[in-house]
Amino acid sequence: MTNELEGRVALVTGAAQGIGEAVVRALSAQGATVAAVDKQAEPLQRLCGEMVGQGALVKAYPLNLKDHAAVPQVVERVEAELGPIDILVHAAGVLRMGALSSYADEDWNELLAVNVSGVFHLSRAVGTRMIPRRRGAIVTVSSNAAAVPRMGMGAYATTKAAVTMLTKCLALELAEYGIRCNIVSPGSTDTPMLRGMWQDEQGKQATLDGSLPSYRIGIPLRKLATPEDIADAVRFLVSDRAGHVTMHDLRVDGGATLGV
Repeated sequence: MTNELEGRVALVTGAAQGIGEAVVRALSAQGATVAAVDKQAEPLQRLCGEMVGQGALVKAYPLNLKDHAAVPQVVERVEAELGPIDILVHAAGVLRMGALSSYADEDWNELLAVNVSGVFHLSRAVGTRMIPRRRGAIVTVSSNAAAVPRMGMGAYATTKAAVTMLTKCLALELAEYGIRCNIVSPGSTDTPMLRGMWQDEQGKQATLDGSLPSYRIGIPLRKLATPEDIADAVRFLVSDRAGHVTMHDLRVDGGATLGV
């Protein structure tokens, strides 16, 4: 499977850390030229500098996805500098915990702006360019929380459910042009976002065990996912090996949602 993505241009959001960084590395390792997008300019530049030093074809494009007006400009710049975008991966996302009954307006608006509207605006900007070329693959990194209610995560789960359906509808509209759109839905993954949810050093064990008072069963496989586990799923879905797969939601959660 070496270099199965050679000659293709991929745009990946949330590229500076966590799952997004793992996706950048995975696609680059298969020969893709990667436009790495993130609002964190300094860590993004460091990552790209390191990878370029290792011979990778990666370029940094700082962008805050809340700046919806800037999205088409960045897409235009990527295509002018790297070539037509063949692959789009939405890995950026924000999480703000809290009960819905007391959830702050600013947190609600932040999640909608990034997790939903950011995906919409970028998918539209890239999708309209893919249509006349009649090719392309889009993957949205959603969450298993889109399928199962979570206490304290209602706003996040709502945005992930929305973006999952957005991607499926987009897939239906773009299918006639040979463009495939799929979803990868991780469960608990060892990233800064997950660690930020833990209250103490017992956080990992609590995640594995689940919580009856919170109606959460834990992880049957008894381990956290790694960012590379999620990146492997993304890499498969954007490859020709998944050439007849579209509108699919691939759950990568160790069984935490019991296949729901």
